[in-house]
Amino acid sequence: MGAGPTGPVLDRDEVDRALARLGAEHEAIETSLLALQDHAGRRLLEGAQLTGVTKERWDATEAAITLLWSYFDAYTAALRSAREIRARRRWSSREDLAELTELLHGTSVTVPGSGSGRLSESFSLAGLVDRMNELYAGSLDMVVAADAVWSALPARIDLLAAELQRTRQLAHSVGVRPGEHPAGDDLERITRTLAQLREEVVSDPLAYWVPAEGSSAPGGGRPDTTVYDREARALEEVRREIDAVLTVRQDAEQRLIRLRDVLSRADRTLAEARTARGEVLAKIAATEVPVVSGPPTVLQEQLATAAEYRRTAQWHRLSPLLESLEQKAEDELMRARESLTAVTAPLAVRAELRGRLDAYKAKVARHGLAEDPLLVERYDAARRMLWSAPCDLRVAEQAVLRYQQAAAELLGGGPRVPEQSGPEDRRG
Repeated sequence: MGAGPTGPVLDRDEVDRALARLGAEHEAIETSLLALQDHAGRRLLEGAQLTGVTKERWDATEAAITLLWSYFDAYTAALRSAREIRARRRWSSREDLAELTELLHGTSVTVPGSGSGRLSESFSLAGLVDRMNELYAGSLDMVVAADAVWSALPARIDLLAAELQRTRQLAHSVGVRPGEHPAGDDLERITRTLAQLREEVVSDPLAYWVPAEGSSAPGGGRPDTTVYDREARALEEVRREIDAVLTVRQDAEQRLIRLRDVLSRADRTLAEARTARGEVLAKIAATEVPVVSGPPTVLQEQLATAAEYRRTAQWHRLSPLLESLEQKAEDELMRARESLTAVTAPLAVRAELRGRLDAYKAKVARHGLAEDPLLVERYDAARRMLWSAPCDLRVAEQAVLRYQQAAAELLGGGPRVPEQSGPEDRRG
């Protein structure tokens, strides 16, 4: 068979197979174009007031879709012409086959220029199909991406906005308001951010689209929910804070009662420490007794403020104040107990010496040595010191040690009792 400008002339079977293949491609392309035409995302893009990158890409995509239909019309016309030539006679002539070969394989399809500065371009049918596939993929990618953002974000933003509105009402009921409480300011900021986010998502969805790396499939990627997720977390934090305020409203009275009780116990303990200090100064000589301070009036003032907050339903102010007061009240009770312990330490030392003296006396009595003159003398000396006022603890302790030493020697020649440090060192 001879050759034409595009190569060997096709025979009838080759022409029929090519026409069948091109007819199948024609149906597939038409189906895809109609699906793109009816795509919900495309219809939304046509009716939306677009801005930013979405407007730029949609303008280009609209031109591409128009060009696609123009190319498809040219492809349809070329395929129709080829079918008409093939249908002229059952056994196509050599001239028919040469014309079909040129139409099917040559650059015989002329279409309008696509913005490259040329008024028209020529393609082969296969080249035209490749070009249409390229335009279709780019157009579908843009439409699918915008539709994915619109399907995902506005509905979620609306749900979050509804939750935000409920939280604002709850916040208002417990006194959490803008300018008066940080959570109220946060609610105002979240409200403004969500409103702006929804407006931007509706007008410029592609600004919130993250393409998938390395993916060539149309619509490969995901909506960017970074701003939405951040505001959702912020709203959850505000909600937890408001829940804490609600909890305060429910148990404020009990907490105030417990606070009054703790501060009252601290005051009583300090009063006991002051009384004990007077007793120690009167009964114990040659010792330093720490000064006992009075109850801090600032805590009572803050307690009165907390009660006022409860009376006027200022729960957002009462919540942090109660938490602070509870810690300070426990610290104050601990300080009062430590003061009492420090003040009464000399009395504890005297009681310990008295107990030790009587224990040794009972021990020597069990061994029949209670009437020993030396023991009687030393016991009486130690007892006079321990039961006299004021009592010199250092001298009294030495007297007890001398009694112990004498008792140990009489009870079997045991080791002598070593000299011990004074009461202050033992307390340390």
